Amino acid sequence: MPILRNTALARLRAGEVALGMGIHHLRGAGVPMLAAATCHDWLFIDTEHGALSVSEASQICLAALPSGITPIVRVCAGALDEATRALDNGAQGIVVPHVDTAEQARRIAAAFRFPPLGHRSWGGPPASFGFRPPEAAEAQAAINAETLVCVMIETPDAVANAGAIAAVAGIDALMIGTSDLTAEMGIPGRIGDDRVQAAYRAVADACSAHGKVLGMGGVYDHENAARYVGMGARLVLAGSDHGYLMAAGTARTGFMRALPTS
Repeated sequence: MPILRNTALARLRAGEVALGMGIHHLRGAGVPMLAAATCHDWLFIDTEHGALSVSEASQICLAALPSGITPIVRVCAGALDEATRALDNGAQGIVVPHVDTAEQARRIAAAFRFPPLGHRSWGGPPASFGFRPPEAAEAQAAINAETLVCVMIETPDAVANAGAIAAVAGIDALMIGTSDLTAEMGIPGRIGDDRVQAAYRAVADACSAHGKVLGMGGVYDHENAARYVGMGARLVLAGSDHGYLMAAGTARTGFMRALPTS
């Protein structure tokens, strides 16, 4: 069968915004259905900060594949082995946090691309082909083309090195981890600060120069989200399961408690 399309990657290649839903606490096959019902394009399945095992993340990925919602897994910074396992078991993309140098980016790109682009190992019939792939060379070339590899820019050093990182073949996107970047700058939480705006401009310029996608994480207020999308952010983490539940739950209980009782 043909490879399942990476919806988020297709939107990005068309210059469109791809909206992600962060998954920290939700479980089960209903997760991608909820994401689709709320007009998201991809899942940000977070095994760095979320309480998800590799097995749980893989089950969400497998459920997402036929839904058209792209499953993307964020792993811990040094957990490239967990990332390749996620890719072998349904993930269509990987996000690696805390990438400060081009050397780190090259290791990441090599780990997640099959030869001749990298050194990823063939793990058997892939889920992206419904476990019925064509011959190995054709399958591996197709998977290389449909796998999104994103590194996170979360320190001033990473911002300074953004041009070199963006120049690495096999890296598709540079996502600014805005919360961690502000902490590293000594201005935690000040996501609209002039220094953060300058960082977005610098990384946006690096992405534009090398044909890569600018990503945005940790920005949820209207003013700053509009600002950074206006600067070119296209791989956008729109919100997360706990954030959505808390916002909707708080609004609902506020309404119910305000109802007259007599």
